[in-house]
Amino acid sequence: MAKVCVMEHPLIQHKIGVIRRKETGSKDFRQIIGEIAMLMCYEATRDLKLQDVEIETPICRTTAKELQGKKLAVIPILRAGIGMVEGMLAMIPAAKVGHIGLYRDPETLKPVEYYCKLPGDCAEREVFVVDPMLATGGSAVAAIQMLKDKGVKNIRFMCIIAAPEGIEAMQKAHPDVDIYIGAKDECLNDHGYIVPGLGDAGDRIFGTK
Repeated sequence: MAKVCVMEHPLIQHKIGVIRRKETGSKDFRQIIGEIAMLMCYEATRDLKLQDVEIETPICRTTAKELQGKKLAVIPILRAGIGMVEGMLAMIPAAKVGHIGLYRDPETLKPVEYYCKLPGDCAEREVFVVDPMLATGGSAVAAIQMLKDKGVKNIRFMCIIAAPEGIEAMQKAHPDVDIYIGAKDECLNDHGYIVPGLGDAGDRIFGTK
């Protein structure tokens, strides 16, 4: 079973507390979502492999470290996942970015695909799928299955707030995918929203209702 890592870093927890507040406006919400993604990326990449490389400093030749092997990709689930991309790229600027578009059917709460555009070499990359919220888990499960169907093997999922139901759904569907979470909340309500959560992340990022 893949690991579930809840980020306990004080800066992450403080910033999550700010975006939960209903009075936090779109501008601040957007900025802080990016900051949280950057901090989470720092934590979620701790186990990336390094290799030695010979370099020349202004003083002499020496051995330095660089990331080994697979390159990275960030795949946001549209539309709220876009809010996490800038923070991820601040940490790993060479990463390629793809997009998966899913919306949740209001009747069935099931994900429906409407867009998928991935880097051409995505199957050879270490892929971070990002979405601020893991609620029912339907969108994340479907997005990751789309990636697997296209040959992607090395996948991690990152979200800012997760419900236990979503974590369980992910572990059942994709036991090989590590999950990185900013905060694990209590439950889902009757409308499929995370409690206490922060409302609709997409609406709050983009100022829509």
